[in-house]
Amino acid sequence: MALPELIEILPLGQPVQAEITVPGSKSITNRALILAALAQGEVTLQGALWSEDTQIMVECLKALGFVVHVAPDLDELCNRTLLVFGLGGTVPPGGTDAEPLNLFVGNAGTAARFLAPLLCLGDGVYRLHGTPRMHERPQAGLFQALRQLGYRIEAENGDDRLPARVLAGSAARLPESQTEFDLRKSAPPAPKLCRVSIAESSQFASALLLFSKTGGWQIEIEGENAEESPYVVMTSKLLEVFPHQGGTFQIEPDASSGSYFWAANWLVAVNAWMKDFPNENDPEVRARFHEVWEWVKASRPGQSPVPGGAGGAFTVRHWPASGWQIDADFRQFVPLPGKISRADQLGDSIMTAIILGADLWGGLALEQREKGIEFSDLGRLRVQECDRVAALHAELTKCGAQLAVTGDTLTVYQTRQLHGAEIETYNDHRMAMCFAILGLKVPGIRIKNPACVKKTFPNFFQKLAAPPPAGLGAEIWEVKDGRRTRRLEGAELFAD
Repeated sequence: MALPELIEILPLGQPVQAEITVPGSKSITNRALILAALAQGEVTLQGALWSEDTQIMVECLKALGFVVHVAPDLDELCNRTLLVFGLGGTVPPGGTDAEPLNLFVGNAGTAARFLAPLLCLGDGVYRLHGTPRMHERPQAGLFQALRQLGYRIEAENGDDRLPARVLAGSAARLPESQTEFDLRKSAPPAPKLCRVSIAESSQFASALLLFSKTGGWQIEIEGENAEESPYVVMTSKLLEVFPHQGGTFQIEPDASSGSYFWAANWLVAVNAWMKDFPNENDPEVRARFHEVWEWVKASRPGQSPVPGGAGGAFTVRHWPASGWQIDADFRQFVPLPGKISRADQLGDSIMTAIILGADLWGGLALEQREKGIEFSDLGRLRVQECDRVAALHAELTKCGAQLAVTGDTLTVYQTRQLHGAEIETYNDHRMAMCFAILGLKVPGIRIKNPACVKKTFPNFFQKLAAPPPAGLGAEIWEVKDGRRTRRLEGAELFAD
């Protein structure tokens, strides 16, 4: 049974003790799938995320002719063990100009960006296409870099976005009638050196790095913080340790997915701790909040976020310790400081932090309420599954939050009494999950199109509703005609 079109999250009556598992990292899984396809021999990927984005990557590899076997994972419903038969850098041939080999990438940015250079190493004509939103998302930086390397890519609408054709090997030869000027413009000669900007997406650089050894490419990365861009560093580290000659590789849990439960831990427990103190200007309240703050800074995972151990605690099992995922540091940003940057402090979990910042007790100190919490360098959020800056502003405003947007900076002014609203998710999985966490504290939060979480976390709502310690025990209801009709449980909460 599919998730209903509209659901309501009921606030938790009291904090609970829970230990949550989250599925594998999407970013690592899709990188590992590409490297496994390039490997010499069989590679077993353990703990691989099994969601819409990774299934798209697997289906595209199969459509190309790679063999991928899929087996269940006993520890996590939305993980799989994947056996990939690598071809040592060989890419199966594509189609013809009249009948290209079509690859559908949905709205999966990693699939769209990582497959493009893979196809350049093949022979024949390949066509990449996706959802309407994927056709709006940037590709130009990657396409231009691949052309610098001597490859031929033609965007069908002339805008360097999808849909696009990759003409590889013999298919890249240009017709004799093409002018010498066009020849130089479309197919620059070797050496295989390119420059790529990560201003719009760090995935452009990661895509090229994944193939740098196989293709013999030299890549220069441009843009702010180019050498330390978190997802580029992840790619470089993965290249160092991956079993390129065959073997087994363990994928760690997704830190961005785990951030929702760390945020819920703070939101639910601290609000329960402070609920008897309605006047935040009272000196006793300030002293009490300071006590909570000092406790959190000194606490460890598994401890309650409030002094004395009261209020339970939500923890995430097998929390990543590799340092590859920038969002593994999310817990260190709670309570929130006055400024957070997406450039080098948090990745996608900055959306979780923005939601948390709208709550009175989410900030560093009560004095922060007037100054607001500033979230900067959000430009990339505008070109992802939706314009996330605009979406967060619109939906938090519905809930009574006070926000201001200046360029790519969003400032959140903490609000004591947020209220419920019907949340438009814009078919964005992270919008749905962020506001669901807010619903654990704020009454009346209703989520439209909750099934969009299938992109990275299909059993997210099952985790919220499952009884402790495996879940949080939250009530989730179907809503029809403006009222709650029935409580959803078990398989009804799986996003398929």
